Amino acid sequence: MQSSLLSLPQQQAPQAMQYAPEPPPAASYPSSSVELGDLKRILVRRRFLILATAALLTLAALLYGLFTPALYSSVAEIIVDPQDLQVVTNDVNPSRVPPDGGITMVESQVAVVQSSGVLLRAIAATNLTEDPEFNGQGGLLSRLLGGVLGSESTETDKTGETDKTGTTLDALRRRLAVKRADKVLVLDVIVTAKSADKAAKLANAIAQAYLADQAAARAKMATDASDSITARLEEQRKRVQRAENAVEAYKSANNMVMAAGNLVSDQELTEINTQLAAAQSRTATLKAQVDQLRRSGGAPDATSEAMRSAVISSLRAQEATLVDQVSQLGTELGPRHPSMMAAQQQLRDTRALIARELGRIGAAAETDYERALANQQALEAKVAGMKSKSLDTDQASVKLRELQRDLEAVRSVYATYLQRAQETREQVNVDSTNARIISDAMPALKKSWPPLLLLVFGAFFGGLGLGTGMALIAEYSSPTVLSSAQMQSAIDAPVVGVLPAKSARRRWWPFGGAAAQAGQKMDAVAGLALRRLFSSSRRPPDWPLVPSILLTSAPEDAAQRGRVARLLANAAAARGSRVLFIDTNAGKGHKEPQPGLLDVLRGEYAFEALSQYAPGSNVAVLGKGRPKAAFSEAKGVYYTQHMLAQASRNFELVVVDGGALADNLNASPLVAMVDEIVLVATLNATPMRDVTAAAQAISVMGRLPTGALLVDEAA
Repeated sequence: MQSSLLSLPQQQAPQAMQYAPEPPPAASYPSSSVELGDLKRILVRRRFLILATAALLTLAALLYGLFTPALYSSVAEIIVDPQDLQVVTNDVNPSRVPPDGGITMVESQVAVVQSSGVLLRAIAATNLTEDPEFNGQGGLLSRLLGGVLGSESTETDKTGETDKTGTTLDALRRRLAVKRADKVLVLDVIVTAKSADKAAKLANAIAQAYLADQAAARAKMATDASDSITARLEEQRKRVQRAENAVEAYKSANNMVMAAGNLVSDQELTEINTQLAAAQSRTATLKAQVDQLRRSGGAPDATSEAMRSAVISSLRAQEATLVDQVSQLGTELGPRHPSMMAAQQQLRDTRALIARELGRIGAAAETDYERALANQQALEAKVAGMKSKSLDTDQASVKLRELQRDLEAVRSVYATYLQRAQETREQVNVDSTNARIISDAMPALKKSWPPLLLLVFGAFFGGLGLGTGMALIAEYSSPTVLSSAQMQSAIDAPVVGVLPAKSARRRWWPFGGAAAQAGQKMDAVAGLALRRLFSSSRRPPDWPLVPSILLTSAPEDAAQRGRVARLLANAAAARGSRVLFIDTNAGKGHKEPQPGLLDVLRGEYAFEALSQYAPGSNVAVLGKGRPKAAFSEAKGVYYTQHMLAQASRNFELVVVDGGALADNLNASPLVAMVDEIVLVATLNATPMRDVTAAAQAISVMGRLPTGALLVDEAA
């Protein structure tokens, strides 16, 4: 009889067995792991865990947002100028801009604003230690503890006050955030509180406290500098006094009298040198006059002194008059006239006067020259004496000038200290702070915490992530069959088909849409699986036994295995093949099971007497039978071979639901004789350890799986 579905060879009568499935060599089944491509299947399978986690976290976030007291944030802005305010020319804090534009300096002010000194100023200004929100006494537990411990001693109360200040400081620091935007010199002082007005008040108080702290720090710096300089002034004054005394003592010891800053001996030497130069000039002039008189032969009538003399000029005029008179009288009266003689006598007297005056002028010139020469010689002698004394004074002046230089240096330092002390003393009273508030904090119109919408969204997506992680952890801790490749790697046999789950209704999916009806695919997939199974079979062409398939699975997949077995039988029958369906699980739960497979394997019943066709079908069904007595392995194999040989006369395919072989040892004869052993598993449900256990159970019976069929519940 020719098979219309499986293209099986012509069946023959039973004869001596020349072929039987040989047990393959023992093999170790690889442990398969979850791959990245199977992530979707993991998430779909464990979608309820993921959604439940997301819903739980979303609900928790919603409850937190609804029942948590609202918090409000206010911002005060402070600009810090890296160039200090230049109050005086030589300021304590010199103004210079760092190479980075002052960013580092402003960044350090973030820590200053958050420092304990600034915050304690703000706490004191706002009396924050009495605020239950910040002093740690606002909670129910704190009030209860305060009532129980209210009778403690005064020392404990003082300690409590200190603790309250520390608690308030810690609470304010937790509610404070100081930020600086990128590439700007503005500090944002952000304070969060349960009241919008309180948050704005605290932000402004901290900003003002920062400015006051900076002003106090600069004033203290100037005060310290002034005190330090003032403390050095007395020492500097004493050094000046010692230097002055040293100079005066040295001058007194060396008889060095100073006038107008110079030595008196030096001044005298200078004056005498001047007088000597003048005397030498006068002597030279007088000597020239004397020499001229001497060259004139004793008649200095033509000298310049005679020409300049008023007496000589007057006498010359009288002489000229008398000469004219004598000439006139000599012409008129004659030489012997008394008038003539009187005039001549007057002329002679006048000329004698002129001669005597010229002689006097010459004698006076000689006298002046001699006096000038004597004066010059006296001055030269005095200069020579003072020069000898000046040499000794110059040697002493070297040490004096050194002492004077020390004195001037000490005086300069003392003057600088005195001026700097005055400047720093004035800076104490001048505010040179280089920061100012550019925006006061205003009460917030909206709460800053809790952000309900953000929390809900964050909790939802965080829950999805957490649920996904939990799903992956659960999957990796107990991996299941996720794909055909994973199943094939685990049993070292091909997957001949993936069947959709049996469902005629539409299934709701959490990500939208609906699954296609599985019944439309089942028959086509089952037929294709049968072709794949027998296309690679090693069955000889003249093998007398009917083609057979045994399906097994883990105990948890019993329902899916039975459905797949019936599906294969029905698919073959629908294509015209006569099928024998052997159900090793039939008859369970019946008080009096009907004869079946076990009776045939014991040899108590003939196979033809027990197989019955289902009404209106090409499928004959053989149940499990009565397990009243056990049979030997060899006897079971013999009767199994005989049964399959007889079935080849009337059937073209035998489908056996072998159950879970680890729990169904009665199926071992069938395992030894069937052509194909197919392992059934459910995607995303059957644990890999159960697949490995089922494959090992087949191996213990001397065979290995020849294929696998998967059931996809998501299809």
